[in-house]
Amino acid sequence: MDRFAAMEAFVRVVESGTFTKAADALGRPKAAVTRLIQQLEAQLRVKLLHRTTRRVTVTPEGMTYYQQALRLLGEVRNLEATLTQTRRGPRGRLRVESSGTISRLLLVPALPSFCARYPQLQIELGVSDRVVDLLSDNVDCAIRGGGVKDESLVARHLGDLDYWACASPRYLERHGPPHHPLELAGASHAMVSYFASPSGKQLPFTFQRGAERLEVQGRGPLLLNETNAYLAAGLAGLGVMVAPRFVVEPYLATGELVPVLEGWQPEARPIFLVYPPARQRDAGLRVFIDWVVELFASRTNVWRRDG
Repeated sequence: MDRFAAMEAFVRVVESGTFTKAADALGRPKAAVTRLIQQLEAQLRVKLLHRTTRRVTVTPEGMTYYQQALRLLGEVRNLEATLTQTRRGPRGRLRVESSGTISRLLLVPALPSFCARYPQLQIELGVSDRVVDLLSDNVDCAIRGGGVKDESLVARHLGDLDYWACASPRYLERHGPPHHPLELAGASHAMVSYFASPSGKQLPFTFQRGAERLEVQGRGPLLLNETNAYLAAGLAGLGVMVAPRFVVEPYLATGELVPVLEGWQPEARPIFLVYPPARQRDAGLRVFIDWVVELFASRTNVWRRDG
């Protein structure tokens, strides 16, 4: 039995929750992964996993072994990266998740410089507003807006996104401009709203004016769960929209969108780069994190600045 391969297979099964996903992540047949785990349990003379038709769960002994195996595998990868990075630089695959607008307007336009600097790294960019499970989906890192609820992840705060309220001239011709956020919840105005996946819950918008703070659940004909489609709905005149400044600024310059609710500021939204702690020693992930932090810090039209 290859103990290192068995240890890696066990860690993948624990993190993904199924033998099938673990086998896909390792590029091995499912039968080979199953055999490695069986051999590992036989060698250790202890039950590491409980198997059912739907899910794999970890025994207390298995959790102890997982934590130590995770540490050892991380040290091995760190040693390999240290020995090879100077000679040939980081290499391999890096799986990243990000929303549509951040990918389209910030990440992808800047990626040529990153790819030229690290030609041996291949980026797999998953573009979606869906909150993925980094461990089960084998994702190295994700850029997320809002609070980070998963305490098992390392979260690097990149800044607070500046949001603006605006509407298309077509919408304003029909409804006129709103003067107070509460009008967006009434019958005289419509708002393009956003719903969370997979819960389907409509997300409220928060507005501030001095010490006053209001949370509004807008009314309107359309709710969306993807940022590019949300922008398209606002441009089409389906309602007042609240979107990041860097997204709407070009359309405000051309007159395709018009700012509304003067004096009221939509609440800023924090944005984080998150990743599992076991991945933080990976050389490719480290250089990508440094690059993202530098990239976002250089975008002065993205962040809310106090005062």
